[in-house]
Amino acid sequence: MNNAHSGRTPRVGVIGAGIGGLVSAIDLARAGFDVQLLEAAATAGGKMRQVSVAGVGMDAGPTVFTLPSVFEQLFDDAGDDFHSRVRLHPAQTLARHAWDGGARLDLFADAQRSAHAIGELSGLRDARGFVRFTAQAKRIYDTLDQTFMHAARPSPLQLAQRIGLRRLPDLWNIHPFTTLWRATGKYFRDTRLRQLFARYATYCGSSPFAAPATLMLIAHVEQAGVWYIDGGMRELAVQLAALASRLGVRLRYGAPVVQVQRHRGRVCALQLRDGERFEVDAVVSNADNNALSMGLFGEQVRSAARPNARSARTLSAVTLNVLGRTHGFDLAHHTVFFGADYRSEFDNIFRSGRLPDSPTIYVCAQDRRCDDSSVAGRPERLLCLINAPPNGDVHHYTPAEINACSQKILDSLASYGLTVRCEHGPVTTTPQDFDRLFPGSGGSLYGAASHGWRASFTRPGSRSRVTGLYLAGGSTHPGAGVPMAAMSGRLAAACIMEDYASTSYRLRTATRGGTSMA
Repeated sequence: MNNAHSGRTPRVGVIGAGIGGLVSAIDLARAGFDVQLLEAAATAGGKMRQVSVAGVGMDAGPTVFTLPSVFEQLFDDAGDDFHSRVRLHPAQTLARHAWDGGARLDLFADAQRSAHAIGELSGLRDARGFVRFTAQAKRIYDTLDQTFMHAARPSPLQLAQRIGLRRLPDLWNIHPFTTLWRATGKYFRDTRLRQLFARYATYCGSSPFAAPATLMLIAHVEQAGVWYIDGGMRELAVQLAALASRLGVRLRYGAPVVQVQRHRGRVCALQLRDGERFEVDAVVSNADNNALSMGLFGEQVRSAARPNARSARTLSAVTLNVLGRTHGFDLAHHTVFFGADYRSEFDNIFRSGRLPDSPTIYVCAQDRRCDDSSVAGRPERLLCLINAPPNGDVHHYTPAEINACSQKILDSLASYGLTVRCEHGPVTTTPQDFDRLFPGSGGSLYGAASHGWRASFTRPGSRSRVTGLYLAGGSTHPGAGVPMAAMSGRLAAACIMEDYASTSYRLRTATRGGTSMA
């Protein structure tokens, strides 16, 4: 980076200390930029948050950690060691699954054990289908890893060019025009297995009945390894914030940005709610992109991102954090209880805009690791989650509705044999709460849903429509998930470095008082 033309260090303001914002701040700081990170909340992490139940902290956001290589490389590039800061333990059981009637299935880090378990549940044909499914998931991941996920958002033509003429058949074989639900029928006869493997669409907030089969790649990511983090997922955000601070990033909490200002066509300053103003040369927004298009950061940058229609939003959720005792069902760290009518669950949410009648329930038993069930019968930390419509900006969930929903979740778990006696809690989070925590989202957790083959190409890239304003986070390419949010932060930082080094960037830079704002 050449600063000779400006005579000072270029200043970047980062809005939001979620994973994308933290990662972009880290990369920019190590590259020599003067970085100020402004976060409205009291702590870093964004959706990777904790809640307190009777004084006990527990994760209330992402609970699955995959692709540690993304963070290993980040720390390596910053001259630090990820594993000396974040303690990981590999999960042997990836998840436990249960259905009405008593059927259960564990998936394991050892794929052969998973195939055997599937054979015991559904027969040899489906066990062989699992082997073919995982092989195809790996092929899709290998096709898109460097050409799409780690790269700036391409058009379909640019993606084909990156893949190359020889590998064009691979592009067709990612199955962009087939839904994930339909694709699972090629591998599994048992509808329960189709539920299980089509559920990967929900990892990015989408319906298995509308999302492309390309999302099979998530199955490969999970099969490649799931880890527990000492201190919970929140510890990852803590260590990213600490790394940013060591590199010189100035992190400021309780500092909500209300306006991104422009001068001569490009961003020039950030203004806080209390009126304080910071002059900047570039901005990374790690907020939901709808916050920009709704004018929540001022009219001057409303055009930075396209508005996201309510009908195109990803899933929201209702979550319950409980400190309680469990009986009757041996939970794994990750356990999924499938609803009886899978299609109606997503029809209820995406077509009717209401909570599902028969929801799939995810339970994260945060004190259970390495297949250890010794906590059973003792108070343990539980996160229970169901999918919900992203209508938190238009629907006010009354206490009666939330109490009824909470009781329905506990009653449903009891029907699978799991009794949860709540000693403290539940602490609930609704779509309305998510919209309050992440303004502009409507409660949607990941921006636009991956419905249809075009969805991945319409998600905003790192460069916004406003010069000097860059985008990161789960609503930005490459999309939802902890490693993906980190990739988005790296992509945004790389674009700033590239633009700053370019002649065209310097020429279009505004000046004030004879001093370049680049």
